[in-house]
Parts: sequence; C-alpha cells; structure tokens
Amino acid sequence: MALLGDQYASSDEEAPELDKAGTTTATTVVAAPDVSLDVWSHSIRVFENDPMRLQLMLAKPTDTALTYNVPYADLARPAQGPSNPYKSTNGNVLKRKNALTGDAQEASISDATFTAQHRTFQSLGYTKDPSVNGAYVGDLAKAQAFGGRDIIQMRPSKEESAAFRRKRQRKGDASIVDGEGAYKGPWARYQDEDLIYEDDPGFGEEELASDEEYIEEAIVPARSTAVTKLASDYQDDLTNTETTEFHGTAQYDYQGRTYMHVPQDLDIDLRNEPGTQKNYIPKKLIHTWKSHTKAINALRFFPNSGHLLLSASADTKVKLWDVYHNRELLRTYSGHTKSVTDTTFSPTGTHFLTGSYDRFLKLWDTETGTCTSRFQTPSKAIPHVIRFHPSTDTHAFLVGTSDKKIIQFDTRSGEMTQEYDHHLQAVNTITFCDDNRRFITTSDDKSLRAWDYDIPVPIKYIAEPYMYSLVRAAPHPNGKSVAFQSGDNQIVVYASTDRFRQNRKKSFRGHNNAGYAIDVGVSPDGQFVVSGDSGGFWDWKTCKMWHKIKADEGPVVRVAWHPQESSKLVTAGLEGGIKYWD
Repeated sequence: MALLGDQYASSDEEAPELDKAGTTTATTVVAAPDVSLDVWSHSIRVFENDPMRLQLMLAKPTDTALTYNVPYADLARPAQGPSNPYKSTNGNVLKRKNALTGDAQEASISDATFTAQHRTFQSLGYTKDPSVNGAYVGDLAKAQAFGGRDIIQMRPSKEESAAFRRKRQRKGDASIVDGEGAYKGPWARYQDEDLIYEDDPGFGEEELASDEEYIEEAIVPARSTAVTKLASDYQDDLTNTETTEFHGTAQYDYQGRTYMHVPQDLDIDLRNEPGTQKNYIPKKLIHTWKSHTKAINALRFFPNSGHLLLSASADTKVKLWDVYHNRELLRTYSGHTKSVTDTTFSPTGTHFLTGSYDRFLKLWDTETGTCTSRFQTPSKAIPHVIRFHPSTDTHAFLVGTSDKKIIQFDTRSGEMTQEYDHHLQAVNTITFCDDNRRFITTSDDKSLRAWDYDIPVPIKYIAEPYMYSLVRAAPHPNGKSVAFQSGDNQIVVYASTDRFRQNRKKSFRGHNNAGYAIDVGVSPDGQFVVSGDSGGFWDWKTCKMWHKIKADEGPVVRVAWHPQESSKLVTAGLEGGIKYWD
C-alpha cells in the first residue's frame, strides 16, 4: 500500500509521514493521476522521433477515450505540416469547394476559338492567356514578332493567293501524253527563281568541262490516242469455266457400268445399313493417295456404301478416289479459282456441292463431272460450310457463310428460299437432327443455336461465358447427341433433342486442336470418337482415350470413318496426302 501511495499519489499533496512503527497514518488514491510520460525524453524534438511515444499518441480510430493524459505542451504545440489553403481564418470552417481538388471556375469559349488557339500554339509556340486579357503564354518573342496574331489572322489574302497560284506551271492538255503541252495535272510545278527546270529555255546552256561533250538528244513527242474501254477491262472471269478429267483405268466395265455402281465382288456387302457391324480401332496404314498439292479441306465418303471418296483441297481442285480394287484416282473436277472450303454429297450421291473462297457454290454431276448449277449468296460472302438436306425429296441445301448468315437454296430453281440471320460472326457448322426436322449451327461468336427447318427464328440459344468456338461437329448415330470440337482442346457433347443442352458428363480430352479446325468423327456403331491432331480414339461411354496413332508429321486436320467397314478410316493433313487406315 505504501508502494501504491508512493507511485500514484497526487503531485499537489505531500507524501504522508510514517509513524515510528513504520505504518501509514493516511493513504490517498487518485483515480486519474497526472502521469508524466517524459521519462524517455525531456525534449519535444526527441518526442517526435520516439516511436513508443508516437504509438501512444496515435489512438485507434475505434477508440472513444484517451489512453493517457496528454501534457499541455502537446496540446499547445502548433499544427505541423503545410497550411491548408481552404481553411478559413474565422474558425475551423473550410472554404467551399466545387471540385474534389479545389475550386474550379467555368469559362465559356467557342470550339472555333479553342481550335484556332490550339493550332497557333502547335505551329508558332504561343497562344493567348484566357484568364488575362491581352496576355500571352509560350514563346513571347514570337508573339511580339507576329504581333500576337493567330493562325486564322495570318492567312494570306486573296490577292496573295492568286499571285502564288500564277507561279505554277500550266496543267496541260489531257489528250497529250508527252511533249509540249503535255498533261501535268496535279504534278505541275511552281516556278521558283532558285530552281531551274528542264522546261526552262536556259537549261543546257551551261559551260561544259574540258572532258565533256555536248550530246543533243532528239525527243520525239508521242501523240498517243486515248485509251479505249476494252484496254482497261479486267481479265476474263474464269469462275464460269469448269472442266473435268477422268484418270481411271476404264470409264465403263464389261457391263457398261461406271464407277457409280456399288461393287458387289467384295468380302463385305456395301448395301447394308451403316452401323450394323461392330467397329474396332484401326492400327496400321494400308494405303496413301497423293495428288493434291496443298492442304485437304474436306473428306467425304460416298453415302451409305462408301466405295468412293471425295476430297476438296486448297489447290482449287476436287478429286474422286476409288476406295476398293485399284484404289486409283478416278476424276478431277476443276472450276474454282481459289481454295475449296467444303464439299458435300447429295443424299443419293449422284451430285455434290462445293464452296470456295472465290465466293461461288457449284453443283457437280458425280458421274460425268459437269457443273450443273452455280450459286452465290446475295452478299457474295465466302461459304464456310455446306450441307444437303438429308431427305431425298427436298432438293435443298444450307450454306453457312462468313457474313454470319445461313442461306437456304433450292437446287431445282437455283433461288434462295430462306435466310437464317441471328449469329454474330462467321458460321462454322450445320448439323441436322431430330429426324431432319431441325438443325444446329455453331459460329465464331461462341454460341450454339437450334432451328426448325425453314423457320428463320432460333428455338434455342446457348452462349455461356466458359464456351469456346465450336469449329466442327459430328452427329452420333443414335440421333440423340452431337459431338463438337471445341477450341479449348476438348470435344463437348450436346443433346440434339428438345432441350439441346450440354451433357457435362461427356468430355473428351487429351489432344491439341487450338488454332486449327480439326475434324471430329463418330464410328458408325457409335462406340468410338475420333479426332484429328494426334489421331486420338475415345470410348463414347466412358470418355477414356483408348489409343493414339501418329498419322502425319504435321497436324491431322481431316478424319472420316468408313460407313460400312468395321475398322477403316481416312485422315489428311496440310501436306495434301490422304491416308487410309485399318
């Protein structure tokens, strides 16, 4: 208790005296004593540099009471730091501000005046001070030299401009190409006293050196006639010139049949319904077709039988190959002037369509090689994907173009019958579903849309933030799902029934397809999924990769299952070769 009194006694009271027995006669306890915190420093300068004192000084924002008694010297100390320019002299009231950083005053100036002053400062280095009348900012020496005039005031007068234009040479006659009075037009020069032009009469009268010899060049003026319209025409349009060439051993067999006849002298019956046989994964290369000189853009087997293979290439050619017997090149179809983007057989296989970067669509006769019809979209867009309607009695086909539209044509009339315009970027795929009553389209706008056939309003629109562009599609044989090649190195599956939603349980990964429009295919029995790039095979049910084959040195961009064989498919890359696997 003596210690308590000794430590916390008031400074105004004297310490109590102890009696002879050593006990206190009276003890006084002060609840709020005057505690001096100057035990570490007796100087204000030391206090400012003292971290512990500063920590006590700075209370928490949430505190509602002081944690110690502040000395009077600290309370009376003047404010530190720069003065507040917005603090009023009458009390602590701050001056009014109309902006976050201070007081901003509005000034009215026309756009023409501001533009003139801005151009004057850019050209001459000075301009008027808008806050002070008659004052200038910038290069004051130039402002004094030019009298403070701006660009508008320093424009030459009409008389000066006319005198300057009179110094220019004459434009000449447009009918004269060379010689005197030839047409110069906007290239006519200005007559300058410091320059000597070849047209001046004094040119050439200079004295020659001792080792020079004057040679007079006789210039004969050429009086050429006006250019006719035929001379300025472009070259002939070759888009309407189609040719074909047969390369096979014989065009007809001993019974007078062409290659269109489905062969029946094989170990397999090609007239069966596709998907009736169980499929297996191919493992070895059995044949290679080489004739194209550039990348293959499309591979299509003949419908149902698959005894013929159609290939479209970037070398502007479309070729037909024999899958059986001699496996030779049968026919070449030439008619496009640029790379062929896509091709597709009609449901019966008697005709096929091709689209090209020359913006034309052409209908060919498979047997004779003649071009029977030509089509072009109203906007002359590039066709990216072409699909015949699977029904044999509709005579219609759909074209997905680069201008975000899907155009429907009739092959008999050659006219456009419908236009589907809801995508935001180029169309990539068209897939018929639901017994050919509907079709699904994908685009570079990272969306999927489902349509009722012949109705230009989508019935389903899917565009999720995590979606990538779906560049290729392959319908499953069961008719309930469609596999899409996604741009994020995976194959996604969407239902092709009424709901058209993604099956999140099915996702095939393990290959690289970013940067290329890699084909995806489903085996005829629906058991396996195959993709380009590294030649990967997945199981449809478990989504596990079964096998990988190195099909080419470069990326494998095209792949197609044979509709009848149990384990055969074709692949193609950027080199132009087509490989047949078993």
